[in-house]
Amino acid sequence: MKKLRNVLLIGLVLLTILPVLAGAVAPYKTYTYSPEGELLNSPNAYVPNINIDAEYMGLGDVPFSAPKDLFVAPDGRIYIADSGNNRIIVLTKYYKLDYIIDSFENDWGVPDRLSSPNGVFVNEKHIYICDTNNCRIVRYNVDGTFDKVIDQPESNLFEEGSIYKPIACAVDAYDRIFVVSSTTYQGVIVINDDAEFFGFIGAQSESLSPIEILWRRFKTKEQLEEEDAILARELNNITIDSDNFIYVTTSNIDDADLQAQITSKDPKTSPIKKLNASGVDVLKRNGTFAPSGEVRLNFSPTATIQGASTLVDVAIGPVKTWSIIDQKRSKVYTYDEYGNLLFAFGDKGSTKTSQIGNVGELGAIAYQPDGTLLLLDVLNNCIVAYRRTEYGDLLINALQNDADRKFDMAEHDWTEILKRNINYSIAYLQLGKSAARNGEYEEAMELFKKIKNTEDYSAAFKEVRSAWASENFWIIPVVAVIIILLVAKFFSYAAKVNHRATLKLGRRSVKEEVLYAFHIIFHPFDGFWDLKHERRGSMKSALAILLFTIIAFFYKSIGTSYIFNPDDSQMLTVLGNIAAVVVPLLLWVIANWCITTLFEGEGSMKDIFIATCYSLTPLPLLMIPSTIASNFLITSEAGILSLLNGIAFVWLGLLLILGMMVTHDYSVGKNVLACIMTIVGMVFIMFIAVLFSTLMTQIVGFISDIITEISFRM
Repeated sequence: MKKLRNVLLIGLVLLTILPVLAGAVAPYKTYTYSPEGELLNSPNAYVPNINIDAEYMGLGDVPFSAPKDLFVAPDGRIYIADSGNNRIIVLTKYYKLDYIIDSFENDWGVPDRLSSPNGVFVNEKHIYICDTNNCRIVRYNVDGTFDKVIDQPESNLFEEGSIYKPIACAVDAYDRIFVVSSTTYQGVIVINDDAEFFGFIGAQSESLSPIEILWRRFKTKEQLEEEDAILARELNNITIDSDNFIYVTTSNIDDADLQAQITSKDPKTSPIKKLNASGVDVLKRNGTFAPSGEVRLNFSPTATIQGASTLVDVAIGPVKTWSIIDQKRSKVYTYDEYGNLLFAFGDKGSTKTSQIGNVGELGAIAYQPDGTLLLLDVLNNCIVAYRRTEYGDLLINALQNDADRKFDMAEHDWTEILKRNINYSIAYLQLGKSAARNGEYEEAMELFKKIKNTEDYSAAFKEVRSAWASENFWIIPVVAVIIILLVAKFFSYAAKVNHRATLKLGRRSVKEEVLYAFHIIFHPFDGFWDLKHERRGSMKSALAILLFTIIAFFYKSIGTSYIFNPDDSQMLTVLGNIAAVVVPLLLWVIANWCITTLFEGEGSMKDIFIATCYSLTPLPLLMIPSTIASNFLITSEAGILSLLNGIAFVWLGLLLILGMMVTHDYSVGKNVLACIMTIVGMVFIMFIAVLFSTLMTQIVGFISDIITEISFRM
């Protein structure tokens, strides 16, 4: 007992001083950045310039009523779908009334009128108006004269009795018209100017669980068709860029699916898509989170606005940037062509009673040719114009210089941006790429590390590793040979010690008992038999192996390279690492003892504990080398680490099963059944523990409330 106490004391001392030693040999550098990918406390890229209401426009006695859409034409004119007044308002680029479109003489010479137009699109030749309540698109010439009516397309692909309600449209360079209908769930309707139907593209769909997918196999065709209509989600807006890519938005996504999509970046349930001519989503989502507006849906229980962003429009900005608007928060989010969040701004509030720049409820967004950003406030019936700040100009110039491959000028711009916003992740990314292009890979690694960009960090580290290997090429084979010789020497030494211990009479030393583990892992049947019947192991050696395993877990938590653990997700305290090993081990031992007592097992709890601890040997044996190797590998070589760790745990599982079979003298079938029941028992013990802890918490809370009540009354 005295020796056992000394061993435990030595182990406790080691566990106490290891964090200090680790801090001395493996220092960590901490960086501060936004955990949600948001640009917190960043300078404003846009600031409000002017509020444009009906009086400013010169609309006279008929102001806005339920405006739905906003569009800026190539010539700078501004078009507003004034749905409540059944008209399209056309403004000059200086926000003054140019003319109004509300009536026309149709193709049959009969006077006709617009009815609740919801969307408008303008190119160099025509004005396309989504005449929603009349279920058609009306086309005007850019001078305001009527051209033609594009009626509802006909196709057997439309459901019987379906209603055509165009609310937004876009036209590409080939005069194909892409229509969003509020009552159509199959996707964007593609037609030409003669209303000939080409098909659907970009349908939104609900993600299904594996159980739901299986259940659908047993449903009839009619049930599936009805369910598809429920599962699909209607789009709500559309726009097109200069390369004829279609951007569509939807707000009909529940919070759970959206929260999962933000991190998984699955385009299937994305609220924003970029479609090519075939309807394939080609939107790049390279940012920390997928472009979806807010990435954290519930900031606090007391927050006035909860849940996912309600995206209602998208607009194409300069240098292939694009912006989406969150109607719920009256907020604008702008991304680059790779899906990186550039900036976000906006707030909910009345432009008449609150500060300029607040928006009551966002309805649409558009960019003017000079870069001015226009937001349609459908609650306060006005337009809010935003101008770019110096910071915004720097950002756009940096993106333009990158696009033009003027990297020196871009590097200057990104440096200036960091002077104004030290937490700006895109600047670190671009400066890191610039450093890598200049061959400054170590500096690039530091820049990439600040924004947790493991992919580019790994690429830079690969270059550093290659340069070192080319200069020290002779070291690698020498070190490899030395390691192989040392490993072979160690196993040879362990085999000799085990052979001598086999012939030894009397009590064996702790060293001999620990080294016996290296015989067991290669010869489990006779190894576990001698472990129990020849007393080749003891509680002291079992605890020593357990201690080595805990140390291996602790070293993995602090020694894994940045590439494979950028978030320090494995960083556990000493007690955490102890619990990660000891708790599952004790659960297994207790549950197995309980089960094998009923199954007539021959092993005692001590035998089970010793055999289980010896089964842990592959973990430190392979986990420590894999942790060391992680500091020399890159992302594409992660399979090596997975292979080593996988072998360690599979090896552990096999030893555990064989150890229990030998310890209890079971047949194969009986042992497998006992192991399965042991796992069930572990789950049951955990359930009882959680139930007991919950009950104790309630009892303590109840007693605390009684004491508080008594103290107040006395």
